Amino acid sequence: MLMPDSVLAAIIAGTATLSASFLQLRTALLRDGSARASSAASRRKSRRLQLIILLVIVGAAAAAGFALSQWLTESERLAQSALQRELQARVAEISRTADQLELTRGSERSEIESGVLRRLGNDGVVVMATVAPCRPAVVVSPPGSASPPGAATDAPAPAAHVCTEAEASPVTLCATVPGNASIMEVALFSRAADADTPWSASRFLPGQESGQARFAEKYSESTPEAGVRQVCQSFAHWSTDHARLVRLLVRYSLPG
Repeated sequence: MLMPDSVLAAIIAGTATLSASFLQLRTALLRDGSARASSAASRRKSRRLQLIILLVIVGAAAAAGFALSQWLTESERLAQSALQRELQARVAEISRTADQLELTRGSERSEIESGVLRRLGNDGVVVMATVAPCRPAVVVSPPGSASPPGAATDAPAPAAHVCTEAEASPVTLCATVPGNASIMEVALFSRAADADTPWSASRFLPGQESGQARFAEKYSESTPEAGVRQVCQSFAHWSTDHARLVRLLVRYSLPG
């Protein structure tokens, strides 16, 4: 186990002090040997004095070592406290910077999304579909209605059955818009599937019948859910000759 620097410094200081004290004691003993002619009382007094001095030196060395150890320990404690405060300040600064970056990114993302939705609303949300020709119900002759023997077989064939508007199966086109959008325009278009007529020349009015096809008179809106809602328009096509392409264009605006 490594010895702390403060304890090592205290041991070095105490050892140096004790070594100096022992050298001083040896010198005093040598001087005492040369003065053997002195009286016994003087020698005892001198020894007591030397012992007191030795004790004082040892105590001073211990106190100095303890004071040095405390000073070193306090210096390390202050350095650690300063380092800890600096680290805490850095961590707090990094946290503030991260929060600011997150807020900035969230704000920029919201602005970008809002800009895209506004541009899409100005251009219009387009929904298209292909509607197949209407298939009339097949007329089946009742049993026993076969032509009698000898009857003429060159009678004209009955006319082919055609669909009516009531028999047509309506198709519903729905465009998804933001839940807080205000609808500015709902444009309706339809043309034959094999035609190359431009869409600008194939516009329908709500409720208008053209080419055995008709859009509903009004569009419907769903309840906003998860921040969006749907704008829907029904279309009926009862022609048995060809399929049709239908197109729904919804323009909207956003508040603010």
